[in-house]
Amino acid sequence: MEEKEIADLTFEQAFQQLEKVVEQLEKGELSLEQSLALFEKGMLLAKLCERKLDEAEQKVSQLVGVSEADPVLRPFRVEE
Repeated sequence: MEEKEIADLTFEQAFQQLEKVVEQLEKGELSLEQSLALFEKGMLLAKLCERKLDEAEQKVSQLVGVSEADPVLRPFRVEE
């Protein structure tokens, strides 16, 4: 899969492929060259997922407000 094809994936698709890459690398059955190529693909997928999560966080931050008439930009925080 090429960079352009990866860039067109949704977050869910990229994350699913990233999980498969990790599984393959963890098995340790690939040659060094195959492992490096798969690692590179995994890094592209991870960066895409991170970018899409950042974009979603920005959208949530923009949508949070005190009232509809007076929106306030606040960072999204997950309560634990």
